[in-house]
Amino acid sequence: MKKDILFFGLHRPNRSPSQRYRIEQFLPYLDQKGVSYDYGFLLNKKRDLIFYAPGKLLGKAYILLYSLLKLSYLAFFKASSYNYVFVQREAFMLGTAFFEKQIAKRTKLIFDFDDSIWMQNVSQANKKLSFLKNAAKTSEIIASADLNIVGNSFLLDYAKNYSKKNILIPTCVDTEEYKRTSKLKEKDDGKVCIGWSGSLTTIEHFKLAYPYIKMLKKKFGERIYFKVLGDATFSDKELDIKGVQWTRETEIKELEEFDIGIMPLPEDEWSKGKCGLKGLVYMAMEIPAVMQNHGANKEILEHGKEGFLCSTAGEWVEALSILIENSQQRVKMGQAGRKRILNAYSVQSQKDKFLFCFGVVKSVGDKH
Repeated sequence: MKKDILFFGLHRPNRSPSQRYRIEQFLPYLDQKGVSYDYGFLLNKKRDLIFYAPGKLLGKAYILLYSLLKLSYLAFFKASSYNYVFVQREAFMLGTAFFEKQIAKRTKLIFDFDDSIWMQNVSQANKKLSFLKNAAKTSEIIASADLNIVGNSFLLDYAKNYSKKNILIPTCVDTEEYKRTSKLKEKDDGKVCIGWSGSLTTIEHFKLAYPYIKMLKKKFGERIYFKVLGDATFSDKELDIKGVQWTRETEIKELEEFDIGIMPLPEDEWSKGKCGLKGLVYMAMEIPAVMQNHGANKEILEHGKEGFLCSTAGEWVEALSILIENSQQRVKMGQAGRKRILNAYSVQSQKDKFLFCFGVVKSVGDKH
């Protein structure tokens, strides 16, 4: 007897933010509907450490061979035992759409992506192997899929070039998980924490904020301090920042220290594909968000209501100064941000769209 769905991605469960926000947080709703599914991946914890480390070419060659064998079995033998195979971003880490095309011949292929993955972007540890990548394969996968799920309107416009079978499900957050355990209020010492949440791979985006956060430090002195969550190796003596390790168990507590959340971003084509996750998390936590005026951020946040959208250093300094100087404004914008997420960017608001993709619910608004 066929199972309903095989979810497939590069990473094991609870490892990849993309898979966690695009797949894993929706799984309880499939359970509620009695939908059967399996979760397949290529990189277990051991292989993950090898794959993203510099060098270790022999280990990486073994991972590629293992992946080829596993995907061959999936494509030619296992795929037909599911009603749907859901591929998140890509099935294989090299530059071929061969496996996705073979899966599509044997069952319904659903393809999900939440970044501008058709533009070449290789981890620092694997720069020397970049010739093996072919980001342009994305268009081939889109054309082969029975349905493409995208995370924002920029990605949707790209998908429409190759397929008419597309649906936009914005990256969203579980507002039952991301919620404050205490009210946002002025700290006893009056200090204001400007926070950034990210990872080793996005810490360069935080560094884009240096010109204006240094201006703010000069203006407000000890009244403000900065917190970096997600890269424990990061430090800056001048700004007195020591990065804090991200863990799922401590994330909410660490975020609750933020009085303001920032999301600087390079204003380039790649960044137009970003789905604004940092801002979504801040807003869900009732933290007023100050975000780059670029890409999906402009869809997520209304300037002056849930936070601010900024481009120039002057705009950043002005917006952050308003929030630093007015705790009531921080509370007001934080509450408005939470309301916005509940209505449009929460798992609960988007779950029916996700279920619709598998025929679990029969109709849903805003299909593309």
